[in-house]
Parts: sequence; C-alpha cells; structure tokens
Amino acid sequence: MYQEDYKRWLEADLEDADLHPELARIEGNDEEIKERFAVALKFGTAGLRGVLGAGTNRMNIYVVRQATQGLANWVKTQGGTQTVAISYDSRLKSDVFAKNAAGVLAANGIKVRIYDALMPVPALSFATRYYNCNAGIMVTASHNPAKYNGYKAYGPDGCQMTDDAAAIVYEEIQKTDVLTGAKYMSFAAGVEEGLIRFVGDDCKRALYDAIESRQVRPGLCSTAGLKLVYSPLNGSGLVPVTQVLKDIGVTDITIVPDQEYPNGYFTTCSYPNPEIFEALEQGLNLAKETGADLMLATDPDADRVGIAMKCPDGSYELVSGNEVGVLLLDYICAGRIEKGTMPEKAVAVKSIVSTPLADAVAEHYGVELRSVLTGFKWIGDQIAQLEEAGEVDRFIFGFEESYGYLAGPYVRDKDAVIGSMLICEMAAYYRSIGSSLKQRMEEIYAQYGRYLNKVDSFEFPGLSGMDKMAGIMQSLRDNPLTEIAGYKVASVTDYTKPEETGLPSANVLIYKLENSETVIVRPSGTEPKIKIYYTTLGKDLAEAQAEKDKLAEAMKSVMA
Repeated sequence: MYQEDYKRWLEADLEDADLHPELARIEGNDEEIKERFAVALKFGTAGLRGVLGAGTNRMNIYVVRQATQGLANWVKTQGGTQTVAISYDSRLKSDVFAKNAAGVLAANGIKVRIYDALMPVPALSFATRYYNCNAGIMVTASHNPAKYNGYKAYGPDGCQMTDDAAAIVYEEIQKTDVLTGAKYMSFAAGVEEGLIRFVGDDCKRALYDAIESRQVRPGLCSTAGLKLVYSPLNGSGLVPVTQVLKDIGVTDITIVPDQEYPNGYFTTCSYPNPEIFEALEQGLNLAKETGADLMLATDPDADRVGIAMKCPDGSYELVSGNEVGVLLLDYICAGRIEKGTMPEKAVAVKSIVSTPLADAVAEHYGVELRSVLTGFKWIGDQIAQLEEAGEVDRFIFGFEESYGYLAGPYVRDKDAVIGSMLICEMAAYYRSIGSSLKQRMEEIYAQYGRYLNKVDSFEFPGLSGMDKMAGIMQSLRDNPLTEIAGYKVASVTDYTKPEETGLPSANVLIYKLENSETVIVRPSGTEPKIKIYYTTLGKDLAEAQAEKDKLAEAMKSVMA
C-alpha cells in the first residue's frame, strides 16, 4: 500500500518545489519510502508534529491542508462566529503552513484572523479568545530540532483542543484525501474576499495590557536597575518579551546577537530548548561579559522560558523549571499578601510530575494547590472551572516542571512572556532588598528541605519505538515493582484508573518509596521517549543527588 501511495505522490503535480526532488531521491529505497508512507502523522490533542518532508508521515502543505479540512468540518458544526485564529513561529515553512491553513478555512467559508508576523503560543491563545473564535491554530514544533514542524489546535477557550473534539477532527481527517480532499483557495484570494483578515493592533495591545496587569509590585522595575541578557533562541519571543519588559521599566536588555532574529535552522543550538545548557550557552557567556543579574531564554514558540541566575560569588547557575516554579509561587504569594492583592481562597495549579516542594510552599501561604495531569491544557481546564463558577480571580499561578508558567486567566496555555516579566520583576525585587534569586532559593530549601527533582529520558526511535514503549509500560503494570534501589515501594498510583485518582485516564505510574522519595514513569506525548521523574531528599544537594543516582541506576534495567 505504501508503495502505491509513494507512486501517486511521485506522479502528482506537487505545489511545493522541495517535495519532488526528495521523492525522486528515494526511488527504489523501500525503507525510506516505508518510513514516509507506511503511516500517517496522527492528529491528537497536541495536533500534529513531525519531520519536514514528503509523505503522509511528514509535515508538508498537503498534510497541513488535510488536517485543516478536518478542523474545518468540525468548526462548521459548532455555530458561533465561524472564525479561526492562526499564528506561527520562526520554524522552516511555518509561515507557509499558516497561510495554507488559512486558505483551506477560507475555501470552506470560515473566517480567519491571522497574525501579520510570527507571534508566540500565548498570542494565539489570546487572539482565539479575543475574537470569540471557534478554534485556533499554532504552527510550531515548540523546542524540537530544526528538521521538525507541527500544528497545534486550540478550542474556543484558547486551551489546546479537548480529547473529544480532537477525536472528531481526526475522524474527519481520515475521510479527507491527503492530496486532493481539502478545499483550498490562495491566501491572496481569501484576503480579497474578506475571509482572511490580520489580527489588529488592538488585540496585540490588549494582550500586553493583560500581561502587565499581573505585575505583583507595579513600578518596581523602573527603579531597580536590573541588568538582563535575553535570547529569543531565533524564535517568536523577541517582540512581545522586549515590549512588555520595556513597558514595565526593564530597559537594560542585551540581546544575544546570533539568536536575536527568526532563523528556523537554529544554527547556534541544534536543539532550541531552554531546558538545556547548549541553548543557553551563548547567553551565559554574554551574561558573564556584561555582569548581568539574570540571563533568560524563550523557546521558538515562546511558551517556555529558562533562566540562569547570578550567584553572590559572581558565577551563574542554571535554574530548573521546578525551582523557577517554586520561586515564582513563593514570590507571587508573599508579594500579593504584602500588597493586599491576594484573592480569598487563592488557587495555584501544577502538574503531577512537578515538585512536591510547591505543595509545601502553597500550604505555608494558605493557598490551595491543585495537581493535574501533564499537559498545560489541564491547568487551563482548572481556570475554566473557576471561570464557570464565577471565581476566576482565585487563580494566581500555574506551572509545569518543563519550564511552562502562567499567572493569569487571559490565556489558557503556558506563556513565556508573562514568565519573563515576573522572573525579571522577582529578580529586580530581590536585588532591591540586597538579596538575590540564589539566596531566596537557598532560604526556601532551608525552610522546607533540600528537594532534588531530575528527569531522565529513554528514546525509542523508528517505527517500532512506540510498540517498545507500550511493551515496557504494560510490563510495569503486569509485574509491579516492589522495590527500587533497595527501597520498598510503599504505594503505586496508576493514572489509567480514574476511579482511583479522580483525574482523567493517563499513561503514568507514580511510585512512592518508603523513604518518601518518588519515581514517576511517563511516555512523552509528543516524542518517542519514556521520561522518568525523580524526587529525592537529602540534608544537602550532594546527598539528594546521590539518592537520585542510585534510583536512576536501578531504573536503567527496567527500560532496557
């Protein structure tokens, strides 16, 4: 079957000039053809994600059109404004895919609001809500390497699409022929007919205003003299992040030159992920040169932010997503109590794989901390529930250990723009009282205990990768672990059992050990890898790290 599909693509008059040479190059190579055509990219709640190229298992204009036709079929059943918002980042072909999606929607009689230049995930979520859209599309592969692109679909609330809606869209996609099934008109024709319009300046300003209204100590940054190095990692963060920072008074900003402007090849770091040292390396070097108080980097679609903080001895230290989450939670709670802006019965939300240190901090401030499944849409879902009850102001903060933060209900996805603003404000505040982020982090550890949170990933590439991952997870359920590294397993929580967890079903296993440490096993939702999350405790960092190493060694054989 895949050989027939390949022949059909090879013989078709393809609009994208890059596809035919690739198809010609793999002629006669069964393995290469199979890899591109044996399966199709699966559309799920995170949309599509794949390597750029020809075929049904690749990201190209035909796969994008097919997906958008599926989305259009769903939108047409939804009533409402019959409008879809679209944004895109700096990845290769992101703008092309965004305009192709717009062309499909317009051909289906659906109105489009598209940004006139690359803008990040939070801007897409905001526009979807601002224009009362039925759906939103963000063209991005987040922090994946340069050869990837993707397509995230959003519901009318600005949250990533629900399981039910995604299942209907996927069903419609399967009914649509990938090469010929999508209705399509050119972007120019859509604009001429008034179906495609650009997002207005009013919407952009409203987003910035919504973010800036969440300052904890307004006016502080204009006098604190914070010195910042910032890298947008060649992505979409440059304009919104610098605009908001300048608005609140952070003006001493040095941008990493090689990473300033959009570049989908990500030539300075092959993996533009603010979680890893390589992505922050150029910024760190610049921070050392300039003596900056803080270095921060946003990923290509600017929904996640990573930082390096200056320590009292002049060195710089990378801060984990868990640590930034805890620092922000602590700062927002303390600051809002001090300023009298803390809502009654305040609510914060974190994912189940994020640090339990946050629970201790929330308890200290009398804040209810809710734990939800991994995926920021579940944090968005908690905001929606509060909104429905007329209590949306109770939400003060949400975070995931994977560097995603949100401190307001104006969008329903993680937002590196507000993350950057609040991190800068927090650093400026500690600087203004003669302290630092490093000092505050050490005070938190002294107060609550030396937690260490680490994640290991095991990759399972190729067509058989998903089967191997499924086999490992099944084996862990069929033969439950009774001990890890000599510590008895005190309890196992299997998140495929909603009746036990009170949360929707998810492929996650949490092992609580007799010494209060935890091991969490979870397959990634977007990449062929199983992630293992460790939380260990020690009297100091060295002891907590030794504990983690012991557990990690024991889990290696389980993943083999």
